[in-house]
Amino acid sequence: MPDSKASILNKIPISEIKDNVVLLKDGALRGILMTNSLNFSLKSTDEQDAITYRYQDFLNSLDFPIQILSVTRRYDISDYITMLEQKRGEQENELLKIQISEYTDFIKGLTQMVNIMSTFFYIIVPFSQSQEQQVAGFSEKLTGLFKNKRNDQASQTYEEMKSGLWQRLEYIISGLSALGLKTVILNSDEILELFYRMYNPDAKEKIKMEPQQLT
Repeated sequence: MPDSKASILNKIPISEIKDNVVLLKDGALRGILMTNSLNFSLKSTDEQDAITYRYQDFLNSLDFPIQILSVTRRYDISDYITMLEQKRGEQENELLKIQISEYTDFIKGLTQMVNIMSTFFYIIVPFSQSQEQQVAGFSEKLTGLFKNKRNDQASQTYEEMKSGLWQRLEYIISGLSALGLKTVILNSDEILELFYRMYNPDAKEKIKMEPQQLT
């Protein structure tokens, strides 16, 4: 069993998650944005055309690749049911107790008939060293000299790469805002949660975890 776990971990290309950044084993970085959606079907034809053209212009303006990820999760309403039952117990008015009880039974019955789902949208933005930086790093390794300088340069390279990644993230946030979309950068804890749920597809989404910053 431990060997199986180690084998799975070896196949995951992530080296570390820090500073709201995903560090890959090959040295590349990834930033992850979360965005909301537009109710495109309710827009007029002119509005739909305008949004389509703006989105097309936005994509054409990018000089780097992006990945768009759509994740659908089932809501876990157990905490919500517990809260309702607690409220029912706190009520002194018998009529309100009956109403809360009937509402709780309705929610339980509804979730037994249909799955309550929620969809989240993410944009993964890459950043990696340029070929010139990679050649320079390789040259330094061959010489084996100035170890302290090499360490300082490696640290500086990470900071420079993170700065370049942040510029890309901010550019995407600005571009999507022109489409009426609200976009936020995931922090380290949110990235960890995202990957946990990606590798544990049976995990359910808590209702209370709906991202407030996008509403």
